[in-house]
Amino acid sequence: MDDAARPRTGWTFLTNHARVLATIARDPAVRVRDIAAQCMLTERAVQKIISELESDGYLSHTRVGRTNIYEIPTGTSLRHPADAGPTVEALLSLFSLDSAAQPRTENAAAS
Repeated sequence: MDDAARPRTGWTFLTNHARVLATIARDPAVRVRDIAAQCMLTERAVQKIISELESDGYLSHTRVGRTNIYEIPTGTSLRHPADAGPTVEALLSLFSLDSAAQPRTENAAAS
């Protein structure tokens, strides 16, 4: 088992809300079941987090058939007063998770 897959106890750098949002940023059509597996959470916990993110304006969804397509609004600020200034989009870009942070195909080919 590699070090990244080994569960650790104690504190972590990211909250479960950040993990769920980052997973959705990677794939806006991701299923709750898959979010739960990737974030090592229960489906019920993921549903609650998604509900909280939506009620606070950090996430919205559109139903397409049996699939939810999520959208992370641009320009939303981080919640904590100590984090004033950066947006959620800027946070996700640190992890190369938003579309603005993804390298362009022609730039990648030129490198």
